[in-house]
Amino acid sequence: HSAWFSDDAGATWVHPNSHSGMYLEARVWALASHASTPETLYAGTDMGVLRWIEAAARWTPLPSPLRDVWAIVQHPQQPQVLLAGTRPAALWRSDDGGVNWRKLSTPGISEFSGINMGPTRVTQILFDRRDANTVWASIEIGGIFKSVDGGETWAPRVEGLISADVHGLAIVLRPAGNAILFATTNMGLHRSDDEGATWIFCKLDSPWQYTRAIVPRADNTGVLFLTNGNGPPGNTGRLLMSRDYGNTWEHCTLPGALNSTPWCVATHAADPMRVFLCTNLDQLFCSTDGGESFARLPHEFGEVRALHWRPLPEGTRQQKHSVTLRAAA
Repeated sequence: HSAWFSDDAGATWVHPNSHSGMYLEARVWALASHASTPETLYAGTDMGVLRWIEAAARWTPLPSPLRDVWAIVQHPQQPQVLLAGTRPAALWRSDDGGVNWRKLSTPGISEFSGINMGPTRVTQILFDRRDANTVWASIEIGGIFKSVDGGETWAPRVEGLISADVHGLAIVLRPAGNAILFATTNMGLHRSDDEGATWIFCKLDSPWQYTRAIVPRADNTGVLFLTNGNGPPGNTGRLLMSRDYGNTWEHCTLPGALNSTPWCVATHAADPMRVFLCTNLDQLFCSTDGGESFARLPHEFGEVRALHWRPLPEGTRQQKHSVTLRAAA
């Protein structure tokens, strides 16, 4: 439950108690930080958005109408601008660091899915680093939406998807300057070469097509990581890596047997070769050579839902890695 912190690259972990401002049974779905404000960390939780201040070592709940926040992200150039996604699926914006929020115009997003007979949820919000006015959102179970005005209004981009159960998104820039978009779903990986106007299913050379996270390595060399397994949570899976902008994929060797589908990949431009991976059911791995090899970290949790690492503010020599956890239902 709640959020755990490590200051030693994942070797040991601390679980701040409820006096830190986040109750111990909190379900944390997402984390966000910004390089220009390293002292601040935002968390999307079942009680809304919370803000962590490093100097105070404390979480502050930000009063808002939001609950069950599954995705949160900061504007690339304006860290005080936040976009958040909730369950049931809705998109929200704050222009003042989370003090005030307003619901965005999202025609076409349904709050309920007849497929799973339950609420839909926003799984990822992604700013296009070519132009921060372009923003993408993935919905489980509701498809893909695109905004070209900084998130004020949204339109669906679902042509060609074989499933509306979308888990993650990635944008990869090729040397020529053209972009490739990827989307992961419960039925497999999709690719778009026309800015999301159409999507093509990309069958993996794997026993399973279920995909969760797709994350470019933070050195912009065309290396991507893709998590693949036999279901949510599943009982096994693979981490796949592409060296050629997602054209081909290879199987990364991980120590030991995986106990569920790999769920999250965490990277940071401060050290692109340091890559963290978690399974949905508690296992943690770290690579210091960009994904060529991985070591198993000793700590085990419950159900890991988000994984985030960032450098500590200037003046500290250790790097911080933050893991959020949620108890299995």
